[in-house]
Amino acid sequence: MESVVVAPAAAAQGAVAVAEQQQQKKKLLDQKMELPLVAALKAPAPASPCKWAMKKKLVGGDAGYVLEDVPHLTDYMPELPTYPNPLQDNPAYSVVKQYFVNTDDTVTQKIVVHKTSARGTHFRRAGPRQRVYFQSDEVNAAIVTCGGLCPGLNTVIRELVCGLCDMYGVTSVVGIEGGYKGFYSRNTVPLTPKSVNDIHKRGGTILGTSRGGHDTAKIVDSLQDRGINQVYIIGGDGTQQGASVIYEEVRRRGLKCSVVGVPKTIDNDIAVIDKSFGFDTAVEEAQRAINAAHVEAESAENGIGVVKLMGRNSGFIAMYATLASRDVDCCLIPESPFYLEGKGGLLEFIEKRLKDSGHMVIVVAEGAGQDLIAQSMNFVDTQDASGNKLLLDVGLWLSQKIKDHFKKKTNFPITLKYIDPTYMIRAVRSNASDNVYCTLLAHSALHGAMAGYTGFTVAPVNGRHAYIPFYRITEKQNKVVITDRMWARVLCSTNQPCFLSHEDVENMKHDDDEQHHLHNTQLLDGSPAKCSPKCNGFAAPL
Repeated sequence: MESVVVAPAAAAQGAVAVAEQQQQKKKLLDQKMELPLVAALKAPAPASPCKWAMKKKLVGGDAGYVLEDVPHLTDYMPELPTYPNPLQDNPAYSVVKQYFVNTDDTVTQKIVVHKTSARGTHFRRAGPRQRVYFQSDEVNAAIVTCGGLCPGLNTVIRELVCGLCDMYGVTSVVGIEGGYKGFYSRNTVPLTPKSVNDIHKRGGTILGTSRGGHDTAKIVDSLQDRGINQVYIIGGDGTQQGASVIYEEVRRRGLKCSVVGVPKTIDNDIAVIDKSFGFDTAVEEAQRAINAAHVEAESAENGIGVVKLMGRNSGFIAMYATLASRDVDCCLIPESPFYLEGKGGLLEFIEKRLKDSGHMVIVVAEGAGQDLIAQSMNFVDTQDASGNKLLLDVGLWLSQKIKDHFKKKTNFPITLKYIDPTYMIRAVRSNASDNVYCTLLAHSALHGAMAGYTGFTVAPVNGRHAYIPFYRITEKQNKVVITDRMWARVLCSTNQPCFLSHEDVENMKHDDDEQHHLHNTQLLDGSPAKCSPKCNGFAAPL
């Protein structure tokens, strides 16, 4: 990935003098980073013939200020005309004190600093711009949902359609059915404010979804043939990685088409952003299963309730559901290893808790303990169509291990109930909080597309919505930091052992410090960063 000096958006929108003044104050941060996706494109695969290397836009300023900017259509189509933003004539916005976002507004990634700290990394602030690069009648927008289900998908679809139509006067919006493969294997579905009016009251996605099916050349051919010039791609980190490849091919062909990502993952494992939509709903719904498990356990002699929640690589749902419930006695997540047998092990803790309280509730994330299960079953790793590792059922395995342990104990009968609400949680409609959040995400996304930005995903960073380059949310996953205070709060709530030695904890602290130092070094000296090895149907090598 090549880094370049970039003028602020003001230059792209006509304020040349302001842009030149800003550019004089800013310095080039030399950084060579070859995007793993580009290497993947060169591999013999039907995904795409694209060999164009994405340019990373870094702008430096005083006191260690770094703007990780997003691409703009004028980067490769400099002669594009601009138009007044229709919002200035929208009656609904007549009471707004400031219609448009200042062109130089940025959002800082880190808000807790010391007096000697550098200003650090910033992202471009999301919101409507005074000038736009699309006229209302020329916009032909497409929306696609990929990957697994998540509460709020229909709300995002609804708000994208209604926002484009009501705020910008767009009349041509279509849906792509069945995920990425729908671009080249199915007809589009026309979407209007009337047709999507009440879809936010339903779970799932009206467009359907799938894993895999990413064929870059066919997808971009479809965009080109259908005259689509704005595409909104809703999905997780693998889907966003695929969107990045689509953007690269669109740019290589010189098409006027904004490629915009809306990050989606019920596990809340997307890096950089505050949280993903659907997460609040998932935590709220998880309470129902935990409450049921607690009632069952409390009502039986030596009752044990085991609840498995979603969390493939990150245990955020389990952690927050545990804290919200206060009825959980043990929370197991992928980030915190545990062991069963021996002194200080899980089985010893269960036995002690039953003797003390007469019942207990265990919450386990689906990705926890996978190494233990694989060892006991001699299991060989396999993957799904998105490149995700197929997980074994830790809930069933753990339940059986607990039963086997207590069978050996005389005069210690137990009653164990196992509850798996996984697909019930992700299939529900979004709650009020997530509905509002989805609305803000959709509006921020379409404002960015109309302003000519492309190759970005939109999400809140420290409470402010921002436009984030694709590579920043696909280079690693967000995980629970078990050396952080939030996990300590869980341990205080459950009074469970951490199952880690002092040496293990110190090593994890050291790893966290190294990761933080590595990112800062990459910004300064251009060291390559490793990217997530999965894409939705498109494998990107490390």
